[in-house]
Amino acid sequence: MSDGTFRDDVLNELGPDRLHEIAGLLGTDAAGAQEIVGGSVAELSGELRRAAAEPGSADEVRAAVDEVASPEPPLRGVAALGGLMSGGLMAGVLTRLAKPAANAVAKRTGIPPATAHRAVELLVPAVLAVLTRRAGKRGATGGLGCPLGGGTKG
Repeated sequence: MSDGTFRDDVLNELGPDRLHEIAGLLGTDAAGAQEIVGGSVAELSGELRRAAAEPGSADEVRAAVDEVASPEPPLRGVAALGGLMSGGLMAGVLTRLAKPAANAVAKRTGIPPATAHRAVELLVPAVLAVLTRRAGKRGATGGLGCPLGGGTKG
């Protein structure tokens, strides 16, 4: 893992092929896609932080963070109430938060909402991988800020 920002780690996780796919979807070049990905990652991590602060969803987010920080693999299949093809609780949380994050990106950039939603959906597996890697290295004791790190923007 690099010592870069959360956004940089997600961009590295995406790699050039996935970034090119996102650029094509958005009708832009790699630099434009990087800018939109950066904003999308900031929106998605912001949604995750807000969900962690809300009484109705804080327990679910805490359980998802604990799960990604656990050395045990997440439950698979029907037993996993998360989603995203057995990605566990965090995958389910991120998938649910993708829509409001995409709506914010669409509003800020003028990208059609359906296109922004598809672009954010493409980011979810990379965000999940980075969160899992960061949480595993630091442990769940730091709460949500630990796997997100200090920099979600920039």
